[in-house]
Amino acid sequence: MLEQVKRIILVLSGKGGVGKSTVSTQLALTLREKGYKIGLLDVDLCGPSVPYLLNLEGQNIHQGNDGWIPVYLDNEQKLGVMSIGFLLNSRNDAVVWRGPKKTSMIKQFLEDVCWQELDFLIIDTPPGTSDEHITVMENLRQIPHCSAIIVTTPQQVAIEDVRKEITFCRKTGIPIMGIIENMSGYECPVCSECTNIFSSGGGKSLAEISKIPFLGSLPIDPRVGKLAGRGVAAIKELPDSKTSQVFNELVTQLSEQSNAR
Repeated sequence: MLEQVKRIILVLSGKGGVGKSTVSTQLALTLREKGYKIGLLDVDLCGPSVPYLLNLEGQNIHQGNDGWIPVYLDNEQKLGVMSIGFLLNSRNDAVVWRGPKKTSMIKQFLEDVCWQELDFLIIDTPPGTSDEHITVMENLRQIPHCSAIIVTTPQQVAIEDVRKEITFCRKTGIPIMGIIENMSGYECPVCSECTNIFSSGGGKSLAEISKIPFLGSLPIDPRVGKLAGRGVAAIKELPDSKTSQVFNELVTQLSEQSNAR
């Protein structure tokens, strides 16, 4: 089912709570605003956030002749979404599965979803380097034009866990496109001044040490936080924000790389 997908982007981190789902959804929404056809696959089976972030909770997955049909955000079907969240009765339902059941579900997501032709498939992953990641990597290893974006926060405790994710990517042969530092300071919604309430520069330092491109710093911006649950791109709602600047630059880089191929 992935034969018509031109490029796959994995959003990874060794640490939980760093904002992978926010990065995944905003990247998907930004690409859609630029005219691309996008798929967003949420393989965080125990904590699926994508349906909520895109205001798609309560939607149902349908079975077509060729496989599962994604839930679409728009009538033009420019952004299709697949998540286990669509299979649960409530966001409070817990997925209590052992490894083999998780592996089977992820394989089904990768093999049985009818995405049709896509410019980009973005895969939002859970934290760590466990069953879900191994299953994804095994199924994508032979797929050309597959790469990873790694998300971290500035704190040292997050950086140490993200190092393990870099090692995991290198061991499994997945090219790393770069590192994004999320929650990099607090940006005042009134004056736009940025205050480093945690620390700063950890993601950039890790990128330099690991010889990986640094893709930018995303601040904590309350205005961006309010977009959660609305399915709206920051570049559309907040075009002058630092968040929009980073995602615009990232999409420009992706476009250039795709054109080069």
